[in-house]
Amino acid sequence: MKVFFVGAGPGDPKLITLKGKEIIEEADIIIYAGSLVNKKILDYARSAKEQHDSAKMNLDEMVTVFKKAKDNNWNLARIHSGDPSIYGAINEQMRELDKLGISYEVIPGVSSFQAAAAALCQELTLPEVCQTITLSRISGRTPVPDKERLEVLAKSRSTLFLFLSISKLREVMETISKEYGEKIPVAVVYRASWPDQKIIKGDASNIVEKVEEEKITKTALILIGEVLDQKAKASLLYDKGFSHMFRESKTGAEVG
Repeated sequence: MKVFFVGAGPGDPKLITLKGKEIIEEADIIIYAGSLVNKKILDYARSAKEQHDSAKMNLDEMVTVFKKAKDNNWNLARIHSGDPSIYGAINEQMRELDKLGISYEVIPGVSSFQAAAAALCQELTLPEVCQTITLSRISGRTPVPDKERLEVLAKSRSTLFLFLSISKLREVMETISKEYGEKIPVAVVYRASWPDQKIIKGDASNIVEKVEEEKITKTALILIGEVLDQKAKASLLYDKGFSHMFRESKTGAEVG
């Protein structure tokens, strides 16, 4: 038997990999993040003998289900929202599986930051504007290391995505405006890819008021960066003078 950590995607039940869907279809036991995963994902669980909502469970209770799966030689799909590698809390589960001698595999999923970028029709890396994307959060019940404090990250002026930080949006804007400036574009995407998705755009000087008007206090991502201006030179990739292993330069130019 095996435990599969499956990334269910950001919300839209079609934004799941074919492999993830197949594993859910064949799993004997399902443990899903009920507070975050779209319940329509469970429609794929055709063979499941049991389904458990992890929002109502602690780690010890999950371990009990892992043991039951092992005793019965049943495969288990542990369904996480987005991609399990980003704020997925899978590490402590894997430690327990190691103790039990249970093998496991991670099936990647579409992250909410990718769904937010898609909702905005936004490229996150623009030539001569930004080539770095930073994914982070500000301190809450889970602390952030000093080296990753927002005021430190802001110094790079990279394209910045903040998870789990919308409730402290005013604090975020006060901090980032010192490095990015008050007119840095900001977008807030609420429940990316869900039917009730909302997009709020502004800058560091006015986004707080706009978000407060919409009464958004959770389940939203904050995107900060100059890429939102969408002002950039064209990529070299499709330039007629650019050659690569699949396309020769029409001008004979060498690219090093």
